[in-house]
Amino acid sequence: MGEWANGRMSECDRVLIIGGGVVGLCSAYYLSQSGREIVLLDQGDIGAGASFGNAGLLVVSHCKPLAAPGVLKSGLQWLLDAESPFYIKPRADFSLVNWLWRFRGFCNRAHVLRSIPVLRKLHVASFRLYQELSELPGMDFGLEHRGLLMPCLTSAALNDEIREAEMLSEHGIEYRVLGREDAHSMMPQLTPTVMGGIYFLADGHLDPAKFLEAMAGCVRARGVTVMTKTEVIGFRTASSRVETVETTRGDYAVGEVVLATGAWSGYLSRQLELSLPIQPAKGYSITVRRLNTAPSIPILSNETKVAVTPMGGLLRCSGTLEMAGLDLSINRRRVDAVLNGARKLIDGLDEPELVEIWRGLRPCTPDGLPVVGRAPGYENLVVAAGHATIGQSLGPVTGKLVSEIVLGDTPSQDIAPLHCARFS
Repeated sequence: MGEWANGRMSECDRVLIIGGGVVGLCSAYYLSQSGREIVLLDQGDIGAGASFGNAGLLVVSHCKPLAAPGVLKSGLQWLLDAESPFYIKPRADFSLVNWLWRFRGFCNRAHVLRSIPVLRKLHVASFRLYQELSELPGMDFGLEHRGLLMPCLTSAALNDEIREAEMLSEHGIEYRVLGREDAHSMMPQLTPTVMGGIYFLADGHLDPAKFLEAMAGCVRARGVTVMTKTEVIGFRTASSRVETVETTRGDYAVGEVVLATGAWSGYLSRQLELSLPIQPAKGYSITVRRLNTAPSIPILSNETKVAVTPMGGLLRCSGTLEMAGLDLSINRRRVDAVLNGARKLIDGLDEPELVEIWRGLRPCTPDGLPVVGRAPGYENLVVAAGHATIGQSLGPVTGKLVSEIVLGDTPSQDIAPLHCARFS
């Protein structure tokens, strides 16, 4: 594990990654090829956060940022409805008010058009990396490349989706418009109320828990030290460097630090006097035994704000954004809302055999883009956080970028739009 900070090293080659979710594990994987000492810490177990029970969607087509025209208006209409797709728990929290004000400023078409090519390139690169990872020995995590169906319950919704798809097609996103007959032919499990949809060809899906398990085994085999139940409680800095990371299991001298703690990144960044406006947004998933007639292609509905993903012998229904701070309590009304949304789309979910109810916190930035890059004011601190609902999809490309930044290599993607200082 190397020398402890108490033993003070004049030069430290250790890269300390804080956060054992998909981004932290992928960062550890790509950094493990550098020959440097890599230590990965997590306050809980590996992958116990939002990386574990998410929808598992690899959404190459999902190139619109969370901040977009109409989102705030819809959110205000749903604001106090505890069963709505987007819910803000009333509370006195200046950081939330500040975040919402900034979010409002990004909900415009110009921001969307700037963001789409950035996100598309990241998604495409990340999907290729997933394919490479799936070919490694022992890396079976249920990767499927079957596309994504976005079903619609009304003609108005279908027309909206067609307009969105046409805009995305200008950036190389392939799609097909399906009428009622074609949609039900592709997926006979759809309810009779589904009158058509959009099929995106490039998307895929996987089992998030299997991916985390496979990656944790892989990085350990490559010499990465993985420390679970190790909470960061402070930092010691000198000049423009983080010199020591203080944890509940001892202090670490560091050469480089990677902050990849998802929804907790905002809290930890404040200890380093960084402006990192990341709000936790709780999401839910309900995993059930897969029916004989369950769909083999994932679906995602903009009307019900629910995704349904096949995962081997299981079916996962997921959705909602609940901005309630670092609150991991389970609201049964919201669980029921996710299931009810799925029932509007898929037959046979009236009395499913429950496997697990899960919730996790998605880290959301005001502009809907992740934060990846050197932290302003620090020479040896890299931030990789704020992925909102696309952390699973962008995990590998983020990890590769982190590795390139730490090692001083030219980033393989343009990270200028993702820089940390944009919120300062």
